[in-house]
Amino acid sequence: MTLTQTLAVWALPVLFAVTLHEVAHGWVARLLGDPTAARMGRLSLNPLNHVDPVGTVLVPGMMLVAQALGFGGFLFGWAKPVPVDWRHFKTPRRDMALVAAAGPTSNFLMAIAWGFVYRYAASTGIDEGIWYGIARTGEAGMVINISLMVLNLLPLLPLDGGRVLVGLLPARAAYQFSLIEPYGF
Repeated sequence: MTLTQTLAVWALPVLFAVTLHEVAHGWVARLLGDPTAARMGRLSLNPLNHVDPVGTVLVPGMMLVAQALGFGGFLFGWAKPVPVDWRHFKTPRRDMALVAAAGPTSNFLMAIAWGFVYRYAASTGIDEGIWYGIARTGEAGMVINISLMVLNLLPLLPLDGGRVLVGLLPARAAYQFSLIEPYGF
């Protein structure tokens, strides 16, 4: 594929992946009593509300260019985190873990949806034109969402997996583990 084709195939899955990931965090936080993201207009599906110029545009764009030029590698990016205020939760550690798990869960569900898109488009047997492009977009959607899910589930702070671990550990161990967050990437 050319660079233009690669960008066209990956743009929609990447925007959906990071946007819905962040909205899922805010939506679950709201269900658990925290209106912060909703008040700030961050429960919107408008990707512009979640775009981080470096993490959503520059870094993934450079990685796609590198892939198109034959340097291989993987795709990585991030969006502006949705604000969450744990003081609104009835059970803060558990609720923060649920909010954190919502993002990777949304990526898992999107990977399944993109899998259906890929399967349907690939079943046409057409290896050029619009169906070929849709099949490649479905494939890209699966790859980006599974990648984001796995990466975010790593038990490292400030990743979602680290926040889930804080919610699962006994209080003293959770506190000790949370002390490393300022040193995380």
